[in-house]
Amino acid sequence: MIYNILIGGAAGLGMETISSILEKVLKRKGFEIFTIQDYMSRVRGGHNFFQIRFGNEEINSHWDEIDGIIALDKETIDLHLGRLKENGFIISDEQVKIEDKRFLGLPLKATSKNIGNSKVYGSVALGACIKLFDIDLSGVKVVLSEKFKDEIANKNFSAFEEGYKLVTPKYQIQPKSKDSSVLLGGNDAIALGALAAGCKFYSAYPMTPSTSIMNYLASKMNEAEVVVEQAEDEIASINMAIGASYAGVRAMTGSSGGGFALMVEAVGLSGMLEVPLVIAEIQRPGPTTGLPTRTEQADLRFVISSSPGEIPKMVIALRDPEDAFYQTIRAFNIADKYQIPVIILGDQFLADSIRTIKPFDFDKIKVERCLHDDEYINIKDYKRYEITKTGISPRITPGKIPGLTVLVDSDEHDEYGHITESAEVRNEMNDKRLRKMEYLKEELLEPELIGEENADTLLLAWGSLYSPVKEAVKLLNERSGKNKYCSLIFGDIWPLPDKELNKYAKKVKSIINIEQNATGQLAGLIRECTGIECNSSILKYDGRPISSQEIYNKLTGGEQ
Repeated sequence: MIYNILIGGAAGLGMETISSILEKVLKRKGFEIFTIQDYMSRVRGGHNFFQIRFGNEEINSHWDEIDGIIALDKETIDLHLGRLKENGFIISDEQVKIEDKRFLGLPLKATSKNIGNSKVYGSVALGACIKLFDIDLSGVKVVLSEKFKDEIANKNFSAFEEGYKLVTPKYQIQPKSKDSSVLLGGNDAIALGALAAGCKFYSAYPMTPSTSIMNYLASKMNEAEVVVEQAEDEIASINMAIGASYAGVRAMTGSSGGGFALMVEAVGLSGMLEVPLVIAEIQRPGPTTGLPTRTEQADLRFVISSSPGEIPKMVIALRDPEDAFYQTIRAFNIADKYQIPVIILGDQFLADSIRTIKPFDFDKIKVERCLHDDEYINIKDYKRYEITKTGISPRITPGKIPGLTVLVDSDEHDEYGHITESAEVRNEMNDKRLRKMEYLKEELLEPELIGEENADTLLLAWGSLYSPVKEAVKLLNERSGKNKYCSLIFGDIWPLPDKELNKYAKKVKSIINIEQNATGQLAGLIRECTGIECNSSILKYDGRPISSQEIYNKLTGGEQ
């Protein structure tokens, strides 16, 4: 059983605080959680909302229909009433006037004033909400004490208690199990993965929706002994990270599409210097400023081709917070091993959605540094760009071995790092760098198959669409009769892994790509690399994340 609650109002009314409290209360009761947020690019005013989906079974996506609305203003009701189920509820202040049998006009503001703090009316609403689901108040005070100082926590708990008295239970739901999960968002998972991988330097310029990676790492600077630098712009931030990596530490930078555009020359610099670098590119709709707080998957082709000239690079699309954690660690290992830039692609949907996941398995974590200092302690002749079979040259820490200098240059160079314009050396060095791609292909992870092995229809998607597509495939196979579905959701995306794709493309009757862009960028990449054509597409690019319900309805031609 799964329920879906929407909390809405104008920016500045404290919805993020209210939502985070409800998430933690429900999570600690043992429920599965999936939350998305929709917010405008402004500090105050406008309409923002959070959708918290919770239940006692696995939840992989958000859902369009809602069971309840907590409205901090009337606009929230006007905008979302059409999505409310027939047996749903609306909690709002009694001063709001609306003719609807589902409306519960409660004395939220009057109650909060009686408590002695007019700002706690959101907690009054939350108390009423959890009473509707017959959930007791145990544990609420602990959550509030973690969020607020004692006096404020006590006022909020009183608000919960008073709100709890205002309604009677309407629904019955039992938790899934004891609380053993982790409540985590995509960007925090990236930051945690960077720390687990041994990242010691992160530089960035703030740009929504990538900024929370920097914020989280900055909050852990002392504990994790990591340097976090807010640079003056994206050009400076990527060059700082390249410098830190050259010096021998694991380094990372991050931005969104517009900021990454400024980094492109330095992406090429990382490739030419053969310096490991991890770049988080958290997508939002463009072109240029676009929709700063919305989501899209329109930077795929851009990041694959980023850099003047041809360099080896890898692009990994992150699928959910659990995947983001492990793949960020893997990105550092691959960048180190092949001495290349690795770009991890997220988006606003992944960055800002919060869900329960199982605790990380630390036995899976392997930090693989690829420095060759020990091999060169007694060697006097060091070639930083030595031509090798794999294209990977020995890398040592500058200044660590007396007498050995690590020469690097953005111009074409010979094996020692000296600038050259020799045509023969140019060919040798370019071929050396690009040889890494052939060995990198052996590291690729194939897309995960979801659904029926012998399906009629194959759905193709990438990155954060893993979650809604996974849930949609489950529903389709349960309810669509004879036609069976499967999907391949790409994580590793450049170089493109094609073994599973070629295998299942031969089996199915039709192939449909699902993407959050206008041109079907994954479908184009697949056609270019494999010759496989998609029969049709589901494309969404209005800045709002596509839901599993939306995918289901588009494929079945009907309503859920």
